[in-house]
Amino acid sequence: MRFCTLLLAIGSLAVAQTPPKSFPVSDLIASHHAPPITPTWAPDGQSFLYEAENTVQVYRLADRNPHPWFRPDDLEKSATPVVRPQEFGWQNRRVNSASYQWFPNSKDLLASAGGDLFIVHGNGKFDQITKTDIDEEDPHLSPDGSKILYRWKSNLYVLDLATRAARQLTRDGTATLLNGELDWVYPEELDLGTASWWAPDSKHVAFLQFDVSHEFVYPQVDLTRERALSEPERYPQAGTPNAEVRLGVLSIETGETKWVPLGSTANALIARIAWLPDSSRVAIERLNRVQDKLELLLANAATGELSSILKEESKTWINVAQEPLFLKSRDEFLWTSERSGFRHIYRYRNNGELLGQLTKGDWEVVAISAIDEKSGRIYYTSSQASPLETQLYSVSLTGGEPTRVTSEEGSHMISMNEQGTAYVDSHSSLHQPGQTVLAHTDGQPPTVLRAAEKKNEALLPEEIVTLKTNDGATLYGRLIKPANYQPGTRYPLIVSVYGGPGVQTVRNRWYGASWEQVLAHAGYLVWQLDNRGSKGRGLAFEAPIYRKMGVQEVADQRFGVEYLVSQGLADPKRVGITGFSYGGYMTLRSLLFAPDVFQVGVAGAPVTDWHNYDTIYTERYMGIPDENRAAYDASSNVKNAERLAGKLLIIHNLEDDNVLFQNTMQMATALERAGKPFVMQIYPQKTHGITGPYRKEFYQQMLAFFDEHLKP
Repeated sequence: MRFCTLLLAIGSLAVAQTPPKSFPVSDLIASHHAPPITPTWAPDGQSFLYEAENTVQVYRLADRNPHPWFRPDDLEKSATPVVRPQEFGWQNRRVNSASYQWFPNSKDLLASAGGDLFIVHGNGKFDQITKTDIDEEDPHLSPDGSKILYRWKSNLYVLDLATRAARQLTRDGTATLLNGELDWVYPEELDLGTASWWAPDSKHVAFLQFDVSHEFVYPQVDLTRERALSEPERYPQAGTPNAEVRLGVLSIETGETKWVPLGSTANALIARIAWLPDSSRVAIERLNRVQDKLELLLANAATGELSSILKEESKTWINVAQEPLFLKSRDEFLWTSERSGFRHIYRYRNNGELLGQLTKGDWEVVAISAIDEKSGRIYYTSSQASPLETQLYSVSLTGGEPTRVTSEEGSHMISMNEQGTAYVDSHSSLHQPGQTVLAHTDGQPPTVLRAAEKKNEALLPEEIVTLKTNDGATLYGRLIKPANYQPGTRYPLIVSVYGGPGVQTVRNRWYGASWEQVLAHAGYLVWQLDNRGSKGRGLAFEAPIYRKMGVQEVADQRFGVEYLVSQGLADPKRVGITGFSYGGYMTLRSLLFAPDVFQVGVAGAPVTDWHNYDTIYTERYMGIPDENRAAYDASSNVKNAERLAGKLLIIHNLEDDNVLFQNTMQMATALERAGKPFVMQIYPQKTHGITGPYRKEFYQQMLAFFDEHLKP
């Protein structure tokens, strides 16, 4: 095996001169960080709003200062209380319902609070425009600022702001026929945040209708009440039916819906919807069920007539990204694709003619941030500088060499105005806490919006390590040496793992107060490695998991531990592993298939058998269960429970809406039948993560388990 040396480090690698301050679980729970500034830009690009200290602030570029605008609490107090059902509603957390939307004048604001709608004026005064005991769900202000589209009980309504009169637009909505309303799995796995879109001319609305009547119903139940309460969740598990989805174009004037003839979607997915700037057509991205074929279609808004303008195909799967971005000044659009093995930007005519590839190389375009059509430049974020970083770049609409815009090393989170002239940049690096600035693309000096927080003196140095595997792959790991580290001493090791697709955990960014810091202060060597299958390195780096989850990932995690042992850092007889979600799957998998390496594991909310997980995610990587049953069985931890040799703690919420508790019960049953002892800790929450008052006990439980089995 071959290994490389350390790539990045915080501080000195020498022995500390003075003992570091402690960082126990209580300090982790008590640590508070200001949430990142997430601006909502005004249409004219000259101001933006953000929330800070329970106040909505407005920042005007002209005077370079934030101004308090209004307090959301004041709106909440004015809202009419909403009558909500006793049962928990399983809306996915990724549904994107905007709380604040600018009016076209860039002065007034539509605000949603407490289930009612308000217009907030530039002076901070507000008008309450709905006073009902219903929740006007997913409100959308029309582009001309005259109307509001919203949903109630699976039907769409429009409210005319001039008359304040509301009109029902659809009438067939039921508990299983959802107009303009997403099911659970679409936002979770396709990142589709809404199911309704105004046409730019404010005369029509495109919306998705979900028929979820054939989706599998998982029997969630609240056991914390005096009497158990049934709270069924529609959750399509791998191999079971998805929702049938239709796309309708709704006339606001007549209330008539014209259905786009997409045919049955029993074996298809509608991944993205976008209007063309002239409101004449709607763009539709359609995937086949296993997501290795994608087609971009244009539907005539008046007739419903369809034309296919672009097709993509993959030997593994297609990762869906941004919708096509149509230019206003010409009949062209920008498209991102991984067809080269890395996501890049392509320019097309609206008839599907390819005009050119605008970016290329062995690096990833993360997202297009803005298109400045006046100057003919595209702004986008990418990993061109390093697979560990995200930087802002620009490139001409006609191609050419990209220009790097941001200069500071590390990871940049960019929010740019539509005009491409200014942006809010929240950035940090491994050795520098996050700072947020307002910057301009014309070279004006940036303005600090939020200075970097003071470094916690208790935090231990973190290092990024580069490894080269025997077959030539480059892997990156993050290492924290224990408090009072002594060279030449082998320490008990805890591997913090995720390991699945769609996530990159090792980056040149500030990690700050973390669970890994608690472990290092408790005397552990702490390690995190992005194995093959992880995101951010191109499709070829992700592809080894295709139809065989849990094989390459464990091999790479084994390789990382062997590196630490070879360097004299880790005690090979005291190695633990822990992770949540896919990391829980990986924890179990590593204990079962690398018992000579991993002796102790804490698996949080683990997938234990991929039959139990949702259709869109699972079938993307594993195919249809009936067509790939041997691979499903091989990837199952449940079916390999007899292999357990180490110490295991499983942690799970009883009403986890994402990785269903069924996973843990099947694993527990298999372990008991195999005569394998284990420990299980159950929490009562209805979320995928352990939150709120349970967090302290949750962390303490995990730490105590590792201490019991890994400490001398």
